[in-house]
Amino acid sequence: MESAIDWHTARAMLEWQAEMGVDEAILATPVDRFAAEEEARAKAEAARAQPQGGQAPVRIVETRIDPIEEAVKAAQAAPDLTALEAAMAAYPHCPLKKGARNLVFADGVAGSKVMFVGEAPGRDEDLQGKPFVGRAGQLLDKMLAAIGLSRDENAYITNVLPWRPPQNRDPKPEEIAMMLPFLQRHIALAKPEVIVIVGNISCQALLGKRGITRLRGQWGQAEGKPAIPMFHPAYLLRNPAAKRDTWADLLEVQAKLKGLK
Repeated sequence: MESAIDWHTARAMLEWQAEMGVDEAILATPVDRFAAEEEARAKAEAARAQPQGGQAPVRIVETRIDPIEEAVKAAQAAPDLTALEAAMAAYPHCPLKKGARNLVFADGVAGSKVMFVGEAPGRDEDLQGKPFVGRAGQLLDKMLAAIGLSRDENAYITNVLPWRPPQNRDPKPEEIAMMLPFLQRHIALAKPEVIVIVGNISCQALLGKRGITRLRGQWGQAEGKPAIPMFHPAYLLRNPAAKRDTWADLLEVQAKLKGLK
């Protein structure tokens, strides 16, 4: 059958299309090439996910762990101080744990009327596994003795953090936040009647604010208990002039304890 268009006409039409920029042939029906690419990609991913042997692919669902929520659960599940110490030792989310030698839980007599809450262990505390055993701890013992207290008889001591920060740096806010539920449970189980907040980091944890120079010597509430902030003994070693203010704070503690009898 002869074509309806002669050779010369067909060539003229092709030349005209080329001049208009048409440089490839198209199909009779449109093709969505973007959809084709997506379909090919989906088939490739499905093939990679399909294990050998014809088994159905295993779908992996990622779950995000909230360290603070995990700390709350672990702390609240502890029925006593022994269990709380074990829960803290097993808690895996605080990075300070990896660089510390020992967990520093507490020292003194649990159930005492007064509980001292320091900041974090230092080198000596990390080595011995007890709070306030270095030079600052020796000064604290003298301070306690001056108002008739002793960790061997009638005082209980702990820290906000149970692990030593590297190079004794200040704890990071997220480190304080994840260990705070353990401290709150610690206070609830130890049942002190008075809390002495020792240092700026402890104020941040228990009072939600810093500025120990402004806060010291003022009674407030921490975990439902009467609480008073005072300078950290390590600060007093560097600034002996501040001992006068600390002596006034210790007398406040002594008067408060006498009023509880």
